[in-house]
Amino acid sequence: MKDTLCIKCKGKGLCGRPRCPILEKFKSLQSISPAISGDSVFGASPPALFVGSYGYPRVSAGPLIPPMAKENEALIFEDPSAWGNMQIEDIISMRSRMVRANTSLHVKDARSKENPLLVKAQELALSRKPVDTEAWFFKAPKQELKFDAVLTPMGPSGLVKNFELAENPDVPKKVDYLVYDTDALAKDAITELLKSDVSTEHITRLFSIGLLGKERKVVPTRWSITAVDDMAGKELSDRIVDFPWVSDIKLFSGTHFGNHFEVLILPRAYSFELIEIWLPKTVWSGESSWIGEDSEGINGKKGYSPLAGGYYAARLPVLEYLIGIKRQASVFVLREITPDYWAPLGVWVVREGMRKALQNPPETFESLEAAVSDLSGRVRTPKIEWIQQAKMLSEFRFQKTLDSFFNL
Repeated sequence: MKDTLCIKCKGKGLCGRPRCPILEKFKSLQSISPAISGDSVFGASPPALFVGSYGYPRVSAGPLIPPMAKENEALIFEDPSAWGNMQIEDIISMRSRMVRANTSLHVKDARSKENPLLVKAQELALSRKPVDTEAWFFKAPKQELKFDAVLTPMGPSGLVKNFELAENPDVPKKVDYLVYDTDALAKDAITELLKSDVSTEHITRLFSIGLLGKERKVVPTRWSITAVDDMAGKELSDRIVDFPWVSDIKLFSGTHFGNHFEVLILPRAYSFELIEIWLPKTVWSGESSWIGEDSEGINGKKGYSPLAGGYYAARLPVLEYLIGIKRQASVFVLREITPDYWAPLGVWVVREGMRKALQNPPETFESLEAAVSDLSGRVRTPKIEWIQQAKMLSEFRFQKTLDSFFNL
């Protein structure tokens, strides 16, 4: 099996095998996932929900509950922005405590409100704070760990008989309003929620469990994460097109869980390009490296990115940054994944890693050549191996040459 297929697939089964051999090897970590004794679990859900994609349109869905977790400690289970000082094994250990309480449902059940377990899951999704939750299972949840390229790791799972919320959810006013507005399109509701500073994690919960839009349905979590990143990005990019250009060439950099980011801001109309480099012996690569590229211009992205959810997760923080400074720019991002990223943690690593990099003090340069030279000094992959795929950089050089010619 070619290493490049593994990087493109990331556990989706494109090789035709019934189980991903890379994800299977992480089952050796199952000993850190707590064995659940008995057929009930009580704890404060962060809140968190999971909707599977297997068997679509009939899927498994339900709350995630860390047993015995109190409200003041539960929020961190679902807050990637608070995980920056942890190690990969710490995150796996923490997330392994999240018990999945699954029930089978059809994605269109979101419209009927006839499934009482789905209604309770939707009520949980409304909350911005942890909610004490108790679940009863047909039998003790199975001790296992679930890994995925998009999803955050999860622990034991079981078929739930019933579950109850032991307290009322704390619902933001804008969330309450838009959930009951069945005439608003999902993309418009997401736009309004973003403008009201509702987190992307909260919006993803609402969208996944079928609480947003006109034609509502339950959406598998892995799909909803990328969909919300994409819709949020499109909304922000529409807002920056009238901003003036940045005035300088700036370069940000940072590293997050073995993912290194270089973010180059160029004074041009909005465009975005991501080059993704998987070094040998990372979680999805084999003995050789892999380089991929995708980009978009002022008119946005056409079609689904070959870089999958990582593309949209990298783009969103860039657009947040440009909105924050009220400027537009061409933004070139290089993401280099090192062997230190030894277990798949989900696309939140990209989103939070980019946000972290953009919070670091930038370097300012007089020329593109100087910026690229500085960037290359922090990247393990030789420049000659990736520079030819960097369309934005060659276009910027060409445009600078034209500008100089016509300004003679």
